[in-house]
Order: sequence, then C-alpha cells, then structure tokens
Amino acid sequence: MIQSMTAFARAQGQGDWGSVVCELRSINHRYLEILLRLPETLHALEAPMRECIRHHIKRGKIECYLRFQPNDALGVGVTINHPLADQLCHASELIAQKLKVVAPVNAMDILHWPGIFQMAEIDLEVIQDQVLLFLDQALQDLVAARTREGEELKQLFLQRLEQMKIEVAKVRQHMPEILNYQRERLIARFSDAKLELNAERLEQEIVLFAQKTDVMEELDRIDSHISEVRRILKHGGVSGRRLDFLMQELHREANTLGAKSTDVDTTRASVELKVLIEQIREQVQNVE
Repeated sequence: MIQSMTAFARAQGQGDWGSVVCELRSINHRYLEILLRLPETLHALEAPMRECIRHHIKRGKIECYLRFQPNDALGVGVTINHPLADQLCHASELIAQKLKVVAPVNAMDILHWPGIFQMAEIDLEVIQDQVLLFLDQALQDLVAARTREGEELKQLFLQRLEQMKIEVAKVRQHMPEILNYQRERLIARFSDAKLELNAERLEQEIVLFAQKTDVMEELDRIDSHISEVRRILKHGGVSGRRLDFLMQELHREANTLGAKSTDVDTTRASVELKVLIEQIREQVQNVE
C-alpha cells in the first residue's frame, strides 16, 4: 500500500502520573523531517520519541506537539526563582531612580519574566513508558490515515493510467492511416507540380517521412512506464520519488510524441497525455 504524506492524529490519556495529549501533523516533504515541541520538563524524551517516529514514518514533515500535566502525587510544584526575582527588583529600582517620571513596576511584569518560575525535576522513569505508549498510538492512527488517503490516490492514478493507455491505443490504431494519407499527399504534390512520378523516388520519400514521424518507440516507452507505475502501485511502500521520476519520463515521451505529430489526432493525444501525466504528478508529490 502506498501512503499519503498528509494526515493528522491525536492520542491522549491519564493516570496516577498525570495526563498527556499527543498531536501529530504530517505534510509532504522531500525527506523525513521531525519537529518536536515538548514541555521543558520532558526534553530528555526527545531522542526516544524521534526514534519511535522514525520506526513508523519514512518520509514527510512530522510535527509532534506534546502537552503534559503532572499529577500532584509526583511532587511536582512551582516555585519562584528568588535570586532572579531579587535581581529584577533591584534593576527596576535602579531604572526608577534614573527616570524623571517614576513608573511603578507591577508584580505581574516580574512574574512574566522568562525563568522566574522553577519546577521541580520530574522522575522520567515514571512517565517515559506512558508518553511513548501514547506517541505510538498516535503514530499508528497517523499511518492509518496516511494509508487511507494513499489508497484513494492509488485509485486516482490507476484511472489516469487507464485513460493514458486508451490514448496510446488510439495513436497506434491511426498510424497506418497516417502513412497512407501522407503517401496520397506526396502523389498529389507530384501531380500538381506536373512532375514525372517515379515509383522508387516516391517510396524513398515515404520511407524518409516514416522515419521522421515514427512514434512507435515513444508509444512503446509510454506503455513500459505505465506498466512500471502500476507495478509500483501494486507493491506499495516508499515509492513517491520513483513515481515522480517516472512521471518526468512519461512527460518527456509525450512531448516527443507531440513534436513528431503530423496530424490533429496525434497532437490531440499528446496534449491529453500531458494533461493526465500532470494530474498524476501533482498528486505524486504527496506520496511517501
């Protein structure tokens, strides 16, 4: 199964240790990029959390938001950083002496100062397993959401690939008619110019035209690339970059098909192929 890189998941729980809320957001990215936003008290869990995410996700930008509310039973309390508070009060008094108009310092101004609050250290052994458990649960939900969207993308790709096969078949079917039409045009030109019709020269011109306008090689490569895309979609896994490369190759062949075209039907098929390829390529950017 292929996976989309866009998804959201959330897991939460509580126990004697407190409560945890874990939110995961996933968007497309060329590589795996992990952005963790943790409470200051849980920064020591960053390494195991990153390893847990890498175990489930191979590609995409993952934003992980973790909120933790400890239980009072853990003995986690908030205290004032008294040395810092004393320094701030002393600094405010010095500034007040230099001002002509004294502006009183509000207590809340000091309380808003970074680092004024101190929290007792948390025993991570008590909550680490629980935090990783909820992270794993959120990751499983995230992967399930990415897989569901990936299946929808797969069906969209298969529909476009089938339409591409139809366009290729149309061009193959009309190739004999195109050669016959060009043969008749050459004969008409000789007649209009009142030139002697030389059978050998006519065949040479037809062969040269056929070589210049032969698109069978392009059609064969398009069929081959379509088969490879279907194979990748069937096997699934991390395949976004391979699919993107194949879309570039398909677009190149469709361009060549249009450049060699000598009739409206082939040109129309080339344009339709490029539209279908572009529709797939836009969505492939979101495949893991």
